[in-house]
Amino acid sequence: MTKRRIIILVFPGFQNLDAMGPLEVFAAARDADGRAPYQVELWAEAAGPVVTSSGLQVLVPNGFGPAPPDCDTLIVVGGGGTEDACRNRRLTDWIAATAGRARRVASVCTGALILAASGLLAGRRAVTHWNWCGTLAALHPDVRVETDPIFVQDGAVWTSAGVTAGMDLSLALVEADWGRDAALAIARDFVMYMKRPGGQAQFSATLAAQATGPGRIGQAQGWILDHLDADLSVAALAGRAGMSPRNFARSFQRDTGTTPAEFVERARIDAARRLLEDAPGRSIEAIAATCGFGHADVLRRAFQRRTGISPGDYRDRFRSTDRSANP
Repeated sequence: MTKRRIIILVFPGFQNLDAMGPLEVFAAARDADGRAPYQVELWAEAAGPVVTSSGLQVLVPNGFGPAPPDCDTLIVVGGGGTEDACRNRRLTDWIAATAGRARRVASVCTGALILAASGLLAGRRAVTHWNWCGTLAALHPDVRVETDPIFVQDGAVWTSAGVTAGMDLSLALVEADWGRDAALAIARDFVMYMKRPGGQAQFSATLAAQATGPGRIGQAQGWILDHLDADLSVAALAGRAGMSPRNFARSFQRDTGTTPAEFVERARIDAARRLLEDAPGRSIEAIAATCGFGHADVLRRAFQRRTGISPGDYRDRFRSTDRSANP
């Protein structure tokens, strides 16, 4: 059997998990006959030790030469060195040339910015780490950036959200190649969920609030998260912040990149997700009231719009089984 060649491209300052997570997924894959179907390789601009964002040195055996003609899948990772990598024309030209010969190309986390710098995301849907979606959209307005999904497929180009989402993407690639059973076997072995598009989103209102930091807007975000069933209109929030509604709305969007209403709905959806996962006995109506939606129908419409599935389907897919590692 000819193995499918998977090339994972790294660079100085790459995030170790961006590369090693997918590498382990592909290395663990087995086809229907129990054979290892992939040949997984690390590549860099020059062969030798490459320092990760955490300071770990990784020995990379393959350096740039002509674009490999037999690359099945090219995966570009992200990390602290992403911006330097985007400016490296030799690297982006090699990516473009290799991608042109590969069956498919993918990125992990901020690797999407490198794909965009290589000209591979123009006119395509893509995702990256939630905290870098705005940067990707600003630098490359021809890319249709989606902020929520764990990963996005647009034709032969796949992009994933932050860090460990690269393993979810890799599971999806294995599933596309060898079927659900092959991917599920890896997920069970790695103690992972089989996350799918339209399932759990990467955006967390809590993380966004932490990123905003102190100040009146950050305090307002914290109050929202703790009082989801309260009046969270702009007028009410502005009054608590001691600001005019117009100034509050402008300041909120400037500091957070989103409107107050958008943040409130996302925070309520986040809370509803947690209750759907962890409170199987609680009704949809009760969850809607707790999270500030008021009625179950309002929750259902917002949930379907945000996630692509109903609250009931989400509960069936992601609810906790309440299993413990301890007897």
